[in-house]
Amino acid sequence: MALFVLILAAATLPHSDAQEGGTSQRPRAHDLGIVIGTFSSGPLNTITDVPGVRVGQVSLIQGEDIRTGVTAIVPHGGNIFWEKVPGALFVGNAFGKLAGATQVQELGTLETPILLCGTLNVPRVADALISYMISLPEMERVGSINPVVGETNDGSLNDIRGRHIGEQEVFEAIASASTGPVAEGSVGAGVGTRALGFKGGIGTSSRVVEIRSAGTYTVGVLVQTNFGGSLQVNGAPVGREIRRRLREREPDIELEQPGDQGSCMIVVATDAPLEARNLKRLAARALGGMARAGASFSGGSGDYVLAFSTAESVRVHSRQGDRLRQGPHLGNDAMSGLFRAVMDATEEAILNSLLRATTVTGRGGNTSRAIPIDLFVEICKEYNVLPPQP
Repeated sequence: MALFVLILAAATLPHSDAQEGGTSQRPRAHDLGIVIGTFSSGPLNTITDVPGVRVGQVSLIQGEDIRTGVTAIVPHGGNIFWEKVPGALFVGNAFGKLAGATQVQELGTLETPILLCGTLNVPRVADALISYMISLPEMERVGSINPVVGETNDGSLNDIRGRHIGEQEVFEAIASASTGPVAEGSVGAGVGTRALGFKGGIGTSSRVVEIRSAGTYTVGVLVQTNFGGSLQVNGAPVGREIRRRLREREPDIELEQPGDQGSCMIVVATDAPLEARNLKRLAARALGGMARAGASFSGGSGDYVLAFSTAESVRVHSRQGDRLRQGPHLGNDAMSGLFRAVMDATEEAILNSLLRATTVTGRGGNTSRAIPIDLFVEICKEYNVLPPQP
């Protein structure tokens, strides 16, 4: 009998690890005492620290070959089509499939949740997202929807050609979306992904920024990590050292090659009242956090950053038309702190995606190993990333 597991992951819970036969509560970077940057995080240190933002996930683990899922990021609790949020896209490298990208670039708004999945599932997930949107109340006469769906390739661990995420999983991911804690690691769209030579997945973090004479705002980041390079933590060559020491422990051990290939989807949310132009500038800085984490930015990568603002003052109310927009928004001089915050939050979100991920064996017996926490902590202490124990 084939094993079938469908997991709704709307909170940070112990992750099921089918390969280890139990549950594994793995630490986040903050739990270990790692400090990235100078800003404080929000209460949950997740993208849902941005007021109104919700995240829902479905993880699909079936038989020996299906290791995939979908992650939904919902900007606010209303009808996003009628209350559009300012949005922007920055592309680090465009070897990827991002449905809806051109309209976001052209109009500077988002009108649906953002969904993340595996590469070949993008058309099916986009179609399901359209079905979800037109099924909402007061959408009977709407004749055009711009679904936004991003991806990374989970084909090493997953039967990617099967395109197993459909309408049921998409509807459940959106329905389960919560403003609470966010599950990380080998969950949702991160079930089958790999990054920096270890098991990657979903990660998130946030920062709180006080802007003089303007207010206090939150920047939240969620990532789907599936890219190459060599892990660095606050500049320390942690990935290189872990691999060296694993080989010393077990000379015959089979390790994933970090490689140069792969992609990353980064979603940035903020309650700062930003219009599309400054959201694009904010999105561009997120790639700085990815670089600090050790990304190789290969020619075969799809590195995309989608950023949006949830501030009510900059929403576009479609029923009122779009001829004259009003409401305060932050100017250029207010952006520097937000730039630093998004880099820090992105770097930590990537780190959380690795630390929280559990080992996964999937298609063809391929295995992606979780980063070993003991070696990670040992090396971070040696490089003064973590304080030594007294």
